[in-house]
Amino acid sequence: MPLNSVPTTTSKEAFEMKVDAAKGKLFVDVGFWGGLVPENAFNITALNQLLGAGVLGLKSFMCPSGINDFPMTNASHIKAALEILANYRRPLLVHAEIPQSSQDERLKADVDVVKRRMYSTYLETRPPSWEEGAVKELVTLAKDTIPNGPADGAHIHIVHLSDASASLDLIKEAKESGARITVETCPHYLAFAAEEISDGDTRFKCAPPIRDAVNRDHLWKALKEGHIDMLSSDHSPSSPELKNVETGDFLSAWGGISSLQFGLPVTWSYGQHYGLKLRELSEWWSSRPAKLSGLQKKGAILIGNDADLVVWDPEVDFEIGKNYTIYHKHPITPYAGRQLSGTVIATFVRGNLIYEDDQHATAACGSPILAV
Repeated sequence: MPLNSVPTTTSKEAFEMKVDAAKGKLFVDVGFWGGLVPENAFNITALNQLLGAGVLGLKSFMCPSGINDFPMTNASHIKAALEILANYRRPLLVHAEIPQSSQDERLKADVDVVKRRMYSTYLETRPPSWEEGAVKELVTLAKDTIPNGPADGAHIHIVHLSDASASLDLIKEAKESGARITVETCPHYLAFAAEEISDGDTRFKCAPPIRDAVNRDHLWKALKEGHIDMLSSDHSPSSPELKNVETGDFLSAWGGISSLQFGLPVTWSYGQHYGLKLRELSEWWSSRPAKLSGLQKKGAILIGNDADLVVWDPEVDFEIGKNYTIYHKHPITPYAGRQLSGTVIATFVRGNLIYEDDQHATAACGSPILAV
């Protein structure tokens, strides 16, 4: 992603700096997304340089990102970028929430210490209407992506959808109209429910927020029926201090869930209740994300493709943090202590063994992935 690392990837120079810094340090193949911000949205030269340098596409926020040098975009920024992206046939990834007036700040200012520790207080600050408002704008903009439209060739991808009601209905209608629009959700929206989150347990804070159990069931249904296209981790780790682990203050805690390591077993374990099939797991986590990113030699086991393989035993049960090591720098995750099934035995990148039985490769064999 273009933010949460310095510098933000909003220019060709910043992108090349990151690619150079990654040389010799990658244990898997890594692609980079460029950032769309007000500063470069109307700068055709800057966007062409960034896309020409090899980013997979662009990413923007329709609400404050939490990073000062990655400000939010509006519909005019997105419309302009789509017309540039169309020339490269690459996607625009969008965090789809639009704040409603000053509701969030007003609630934060009026809440006492006890209520700041309540998950319900945080949930109230980011209602489903934030997502619905953003999706409405994106659906309108997506009309430009239909054949012979001004942005024919571009593609809008809505990241980490939480709202399985009005927002999802709008996306369904847009797809039926022929607009090039896709959507993902994340394991934490499929595993957890708002009513199960304890007061003060800020490990669960993310944006959009985890909603209730009924919404969770609707997300699973939409995923199974193909209305939600794929899954992503939305991995967003932080230090204990940023997560307010000691105070439990939801309103000022870092919003993000540390989860990159657990996507496969979490989806498999919680999906059993919904009749998850292995083929679906592969589509949601491999083939469709690879297609979205333009990775023609990844995402499927085919002759001529990169041999990126995982050796996995779906029958092995374990507890995260007990007999399943957490490798994240900061092991702060809501999955800690969860009983799951399906353990990774070994991992290969382009045929190179990089992980086996809790042992990681000592030599980095990954490469930067540059779009062409």
